[in-house]
Amino acid sequence: MTDPMLFSADFAQQLSADKATPRISGVRTEAEAERVAQEFESFLLSQMVSSMFSGIEGGGGMFGGGPGEKAFSGMLHEEYAKVFASQGGIGLADDLKLEILRMQGIESSRETK
Repeated sequence: MTDPMLFSADFAQQLSADKATPRISGVRTEAEAERVAQEFESFLLSQMVSSMFSGIEGGGGMFGGGPGEKAFSGMLHEEYAKVFASQGGIGLADDLKLEILRMQGIESSRETK
């Protein structure tokens, strides 16, 4: 059985090496932190949606299959994820935003109330 901490460290390293993942080093305001957190949640959801559809090959039919589906399915999964994230997603963005603010030393408006 694999050590969960080792898996988490490997996974975090892969995410940090990926160019598609948002960077927090330039975050200076709460609005920027919120944007980055939502981008990250969208990225994570995109990976989940892609994984969910990976076993489904083009079923043919009226609009299914072919090179067009292969070319654009990744973009469709990203758009699904963006919509999910913009509608509240899985609730990860809120916690991520607070953690980004804490890491950057920025006070959250939620903390000052």
